[in-house]
Amino acid sequence: MALYDHHDQARWVPEPPGNPERGAFGRDRARVLHSAALRRLAAKTQVVGPGETLGSGQHVPRTRLTHSLECAQIGREMGETLGVDPDLVETACLAHDLGHPPFGHNGEAALDDLASSCGGFEGNAQSLRLLVRLEAKVLTEDGRSAGLNLTRASLDSSIKYPWPRGESRKFGVYDDDLPVFAWIREGAPEGRASFEAQIMDWADDVAYSVHDLEDALHSGHVTPEMLRSAGDRSEVCELTRVWYAPDASQNELEEIFAHLVAGPLWPRHFAATLADLAGLKALTSGLIGRFCTSAQAATREAYGSRHRADLVVPRVTRLECALLKGVAAHYVMATDDHNATQARQRQLIHELAAAIVLGAPGTLEPAFRPAFQQAADDAGKMRVIIDQVASLTDTSAVAWHRRLSR
Repeated sequence: MALYDHHDQARWVPEPPGNPERGAFGRDRARVLHSAALRRLAAKTQVVGPGETLGSGQHVPRTRLTHSLECAQIGREMGETLGVDPDLVETACLAHDLGHPPFGHNGEAALDDLASSCGGFEGNAQSLRLLVRLEAKVLTEDGRSAGLNLTRASLDSSIKYPWPRGESRKFGVYDDDLPVFAWIREGAPEGRASFEAQIMDWADDVAYSVHDLEDALHSGHVTPEMLRSAGDRSEVCELTRVWYAPDASQNELEEIFAHLVAGPLWPRHFAATLADLAGLKALTSGLIGRFCTSAQAATREAYGSRHRADLVVPRVTRLECALLKGVAAHYVMATDDHNATQARQRQLIHELAAAIVLGAPGTLEPAFRPAFQQAADDAGKMRVIIDQVASLTDTSAVAWHRRLSR
């Protein structure tokens, strides 16, 4: 078990000691697990919206919450195997998607447009904002919220992109959260995610690539026959290269993909019989094990037992994972119907934000009104509007839009 000192276990707002039988990171895990933000993920889009069915309707697709729970299980086991605190990695995995707005990455794009005057919107930066400011748990001496007031190590482990907005499309902190970010990152190498955060990031990739494939097979959007077709595989590889693996060539991806689907666990057909369902579970378990053990072995070989190492993911393993993402992207997310739905969702987000602005602060929930009234300028007020919209679920965003548009 890795050792963590007082610096790692410090909290932004000092608190009295808790139950000595439960460690600091176990307390952090419990705080995230019981948070309102985590519960809201049950009604936020993963690939399709909550309540939507796939295929025959017998299969319930994943939400952001079920994805986060699956990510946490994968990350916890990887962390324990690699010698870091499993509660710490599990906390980071549970927290990693808290900031996702309604309608997933599509809603994220709409909110980024709306937030151009106040520093943009990014789901990872919003996750940190929830943890250190927006969730109700601990107050500072002057009455401001400190969010869940997690330990420094848990907060650092939840940050995939430890830098503010700049040239990179991804970033992990808004400018007005930089003071607490500086405290979190005290003593950490600039721009380098912690080892625990790297494990969380890979667990996230593994969970959604494998489980999105499982959902796509259940839905009938993807069939085993498609994946055995060289023409279909070529199209998937082309999209994968553009979306997820720009450093790979088409030929390299096609060779890896052909080898991957030739494995003994890949089904020859899928008709959702009990035997087929059991076979699909064997496939998902096998893929998760393949991706995790490959990274674990490569990391041990490169770094031994030092827990402050970088996670090593072999290139072939990374591209296999990217190809699974490409399958879901090609057959589900890049379809005309899906694109039309996403356009309507972005329009709803824009219209909803405009309606809230017109009636603010009265149109805001009580928890957001003080921040809006105390904002120093229009940019500060817009950030509060963005916080409000981002906090909504898919279903509540639709309901709010309907109510405020009357």
